[in-house]
Amino acid sequence: MPLLIEGNRIPPRWAEKIGVRAAKPNRRYDSGTEGVRIALVNNMPDPALEDTEIQFFDLLDSAAGAVPVRLKLYSLPRVPRGPRGLQHLSSFYRGIDDLWDSRFDALIITGTEPHQADLREEPYWHVLTDVLDWAESNTASTVLSCLAAHAGVLHSDGIQRHPLSDKQFGVFESAFVADHALTRNAARPMRFPHSRWNEVREDSLTACGYSVLTKSALAGVDLFAKQKKKSLFVHFQGHPEYGSRTLLKEYRRDIKRFLRQERETYPTMPHGYFDPSAARLLAEFREIAVTHPREEQLVFFPEALVVESMQNTWQSSATWVYRNWLQYVLSRKNERPAFAAMAQAARSRSPLANGEIA
Repeated sequence: MPLLIEGNRIPPRWAEKIGVRAAKPNRRYDSGTEGVRIALVNNMPDPALEDTEIQFFDLLDSAAGAVPVRLKLYSLPRVPRGPRGLQHLSSFYRGIDDLWDSRFDALIITGTEPHQADLREEPYWHVLTDVLDWAESNTASTVLSCLAAHAGVLHSDGIQRHPLSDKQFGVFESAFVADHALTRNAARPMRFPHSRWNEVREDSLTACGYSVLTKSALAGVDLFAKQKKKSLFVHFQGHPEYGSRTLLKEYRRDIKRFLRQERETYPTMPHGYFDPSAARLLAEFREIAVTHPREEQLVFFPEALVVESMQNTWQSSATWVYRNWLQYVLSRKNERPAFAAMAQAARSRSPLANGEIA
């Protein structure tokens, strides 16, 4: 069942990729018995805005299987944007005010690049917390990705994130910590990409009632969850949605920042991502870049050779978790209170239920 994007216009890269059309009103999706309707709040900075769209579209499309999924795009105000980003948002996204009176089964909130040590000082903080509060009472489940996960636990439980000595960067194996519907039937171990400078820690999460579902010996807590009012909040410190080349793009971007003297140290190569031959090529480039740190050196970056050997080793893990998540949301959507079920049973036994005249 294809992913359907609501609205009059579809982001062009997705439309070109699989030829989806705008979702039109359809009784099957509005009946409350089939399909999942999701709001995606995409807060990623301009260089990653459209890539993040495609990553979530691809992942949800793969995970959906026979479950119809409708997606509507939103953005937070006051996230720093340039002209291209603003144009893209005005063309394909809705403002957050549209969310308050809308009905969704689930919500996904992406992270963004932080500019303040204390997330509560970010210009979009108060609107983000309004969305988090809205989600608790108006969705069956909410997914928070990376920085959004850190913001969510800070807002709900005052859990602070902790700076890391170096960027947690690469693909890491995660072990199962607890049985949960989200990880049911998933292959072991799970693998997820990470890209962050901060972490929230297991002891702080469990002390506040969060269930840690997977964690890595190297990367720490990965997937954790907590019921908040009506909504199961699902938190990822990593990025299961990442595409095959996303970490490579980030690595090249960080190298560019080093060559432009926007950062002091050469970036660490992402863990568990490149094969030995690619790692050797990139180590050779590092020697050149450190010896002669000029932006012009990027023309020698061996991207084309590295891409040839790259594989997405986390796709199956990501698909399983999101497939389980969609099934969970669908099951919650189709739940009925006991009195409603009893009423339905009574109607089925009534002569009126068989078309007889009283």
